[in-house]
Amino acid sequence: MTKKITPLALALVTLLTGCSMIPTYERPAAPVPTGFPNVTASESHATLPSWRTYFAEPRLQQLIELALNNNRDLRIASLNVEQARAQFQVRRAAQYPAVGLAANASRATASGTGNITNNFSVGLAVTAWELDFFGRVASLKEQALAQYLATEEGRNAAQVSLISSVANGWLNLLADEELLELSRRTLATREESVRLTKLRLDSGAASELDYRQAESLAQAARATLAQQQRQRALDENALALLLGQPLPEDIRATLGRGDLNAAPAMQTVPAGLPSDLLVQRPDIRQAEQQLIAANANIGAARAAFFPRISLTAQAGTSSGELSGLFKNGSWGFTLAPSLLLPLFDAGANQANLESAQASRGVAVAQYEKAIQTAFREVADALASQSSLTEQLEAQRKQAEAESIRFKLADLRYQNGVASYLDLLDAQRSLFSTQQGVVQVRLSQLQNQVSLFKALGGGWTDETSSAKP
Repeated sequence: MTKKITPLALALVTLLTGCSMIPTYERPAAPVPTGFPNVTASESHATLPSWRTYFAEPRLQQLIELALNNNRDLRIASLNVEQARAQFQVRRAAQYPAVGLAANASRATASGTGNITNNFSVGLAVTAWELDFFGRVASLKEQALAQYLATEEGRNAAQVSLISSVANGWLNLLADEELLELSRRTLATREESVRLTKLRLDSGAASELDYRQAESLAQAARATLAQQQRQRALDENALALLLGQPLPEDIRATLGRGDLNAAPAMQTVPAGLPSDLLVQRPDIRQAEQQLIAANANIGAARAAFFPRISLTAQAGTSSGELSGLFKNGSWGFTLAPSLLLPLFDAGANQANLESAQASRGVAVAQYEKAIQTAFREVADALASQSSLTEQLEAQRKQAEAESIRFKLADLRYQNGVASYLDLLDAQRSLFSTQQGVVQVRLSQLQNQVSLFKALGGGWTDETSSAKP
């Protein structure tokens, strides 16, 4: 005959064995496809290079080092890790008795006789140490450990974001410099065109309409140059904030001698499988640790239904007179265990358990969303790779064609075959196309940075494993 296990029997078994109330943790299945779009099997199981290897440009490496050492957001994240470590150590210490030196003195009237009695005691004391038979304290310790590890992964995620932001900021500066140089050349060309048109106007070879059109185009180039100078200053300020200090003068002095096209190519990183993201992306590992913490909190909420046993003890010397504290025969000890069994709490324990279970559900959804977000970021970066390469090639060929068109339009205008409007249109089109080349090249390089970040690269160089 099958015997029904009563709650009292369950409590007795748990008391004797000290079992944990934490539910068995199972990692949720990744809610994404098993592979990335257009990724072959040979590209699977990728090993990411370190950021020093991936970002080979020496000036960029120097800037990343400065940011890792000085960025205030990363410093705050590191301090949060230290705080979480300390909180875990507090929870771990609660598993052991806290021993202190206790000294007591009392004076009271004896019942019935009216005599006044004194009592003095000195010794070592343990106050209200919880005997964790039902795993409540252990569950809270496991929760604190998971929160600490989640904070550590949060710092790693902040480092990944910082490295990619510095790389993008540096690329923006290179693009700004190239656009500024292009605008200066264009403005010089258009100012020369204004001068020549004015001479032709004075000699009667050109109309005032031609002159005003040339002047308008020159002013447009001057306005574009001013706008790009402002954007250059804003981008440098943004990069300085990431670095935690102004842009070094030695690096600033080299900006005018390079351009975006001369930037070293970054390595091609294989995408791997979506399951690789569970290991490589700190934000996903952070979400999983938060899920583990929520799971452990259920154990603490379950343990609250069972008796809480605590122990208060003291060993030392006691006497009715202060002078007799350390005499022979005054030594002794007291032992006072206590048990509190919840009988009525107006549903507070049940509500705490339901809250803990709901928190775990939230943590599961956040973990799954982190995986889905990571999958989309990688898929987006992969989808942009080939199309940006094709777009850049087409943009460069268009710029070459516009350059030839401008030369031909200028030659035709000088020979009186084409109108000045045709020449101005060729100038505008060439300038716009050359700007487009720079912008597409910038997008291509920043997409490579985005892919490296999306795959979880950039944190292993400066991060040690968490050791609480």
